[in-house]
Amino acid sequence: MAKNIYFASDFHLGTPSYAESRAREARIVSWLDFITPTCAELFLMGDIFDFWFEYAKVIPKGFIRLQGKLAEMADSGVKIYFFKGNHDMWVRDYFTQEIGMEIISDEMIMERGGKKFYLHHGDGLGPGDNKYKFLRKIFRSKLCQWLFARLHPNLGIGIANGWSRGSRAAQTEKEVFLGEDKEWLAIYAKEQLQQTHFDYFIFGHRHLPLDIALGENSRYVNIGEWLNYNSYAVFDGVDLKLEYYNPTP
Repeated sequence: MAKNIYFASDFHLGTPSYAESRAREARIVSWLDFITPTCAELFLMGDIFDFWFEYAKVIPKGFIRLQGKLAEMADSGVKIYFFKGNHDMWVRDYFTQEIGMEIISDEMIMERGGKKFYLHHGDGLGPGDNKYKFLRKIFRSKLCQWLFARLHPNLGIGIANGWSRGSRAAQTEKEVFLGEDKEWLAIYAKEQLQQTHFDYFIFGHRHLPLDIALGENSRYVNIGEWLNYNSYAVFDGVDLKLEYYNPTP
């Protein structure tokens, strides 16, 4: 019986070009094929798409191979969770209706195998970045989404694709480690530990695979991204490991 729990984020499908995104999608589907026999639960922890907006009758075109594979996994009994990231925060109910995924807007706290997990995409947490935190509240507001929905899809999605071309993901540059005392998600995790114990803090958003011990019995794991690293985490019921997918040609 499948028992592993997998975590991945920051696919950023749609950027920086159609060809590169399409190749990345094929690699992700290959990875999903690889994990499916052992996968009980799959956590997609934000920025799966570099842009996503659901109109009442329209969604962004493309990404059908990923969606088809996720639907196949869900139909086989895999429980799939989709976390809203800063690039795909406008996910609504399409994936729930069509695939059965559970949509997570902010943090999720859960226990598996006697371990306590704190899960979040990672955006808007920790010290600093006040400008983004302010904009995040605006973009997540129902008014903002209602106003954007008034735009014709050709215009709205066209504007969003323009934003994507200037995004951090479009640059495909590797992030650098800032040092534990300056990594804002590590700082945030340590603050949470002062209130409640968690065995694992798992985030995306940072675009850098990290596994940092927070004392003797807690770890901060950033699951990285798929533009450079093809990184993910897997929990086998006993331990959590940060791994990399390197398919053979």
